[in-house]
Amino acid sequence: MRHASPAQRVVAIGASVGGLEALKQVLGALPADYPWPVIALLHTSAGYRGTRLDTLLAQRCALPVREAEARRPLESGVVHLAPAGYHLLVEQDLRFSLSVDEKVSYVRPSADVLFESLAEAVGAGAIGVILTGANDDGAAGLAAIRARGGLAIVQDPQEAQAPQMPQAALRIAGADHVLPLAAIGARLAALPRESA
Repeated sequence: MRHASPAQRVVAIGASVGGLEALKQVLGALPADYPWPVIALLHTSAGYRGTRLDTLLAQRCALPVREAEARRPLESGVVHLAPAGYHLLVEQDLRFSLSVDEKVSYVRPSADVLFESLAEAVGAGAIGVILTGANDDGAAGLAAIRARGGLAIVQDPQEAQAPQMPQAALRIAGADHVLPLAAIGARLAALPRESA
C-alpha cells in the first residue's frame, strides 16, 4: 500500500447523469501501474441500488476500485469511490473524511465539496475532471482547484450525455483541457510521464 504524499498529484473526477458509462471509459484507459490516487464521484440514484458501483467500475478498470472510508489514507494507484449519501473530503493529512452536511447543488456527495477540499489539501497537485451531468455541481470546486494552480479537465459539452455540468464548469472555472470523453483517459494516463 503506497500512501499519497503532499507533493504528489491527485486526480478527482465528478460525474452525474450518464456518468457511470463515462467513468468506465475514463478509468478503463488508466494503466495498471498508474502512480497517482484517483477519486471518482458519481451522483447516485435509485437506479444504481442493488448493484455496487465499485464492482461495476472494477470490471473496466485495471486499477483496484475501493469505496472511500473515513480516516483511510489516499493510496497511490487506487481508484477511491465516493460513497453514496455522504460528502467526501480530503483532509490536510491526505486522509478521507465523510460528512452528512446539507446537500450542495441538490446532491450528496458533491463534487464541489470534494474538489474544494482537495484544492486546500494538495494545492497545485490537484487535477479536477468534470464529466457529463445535469446540474452545476463541480464548477465552483474546479474554480478552487485552478485558483491554487491545479489542473482542470472538462468533457466537451457537445458530446456529453448531459451537457449542463461541463457547461457550468467552463462558464465558472474555465479549463486547461476541453476534451471528448474518449481522450480524457488518455490525457490522464499521459500526465505522470510528462511530470516525471
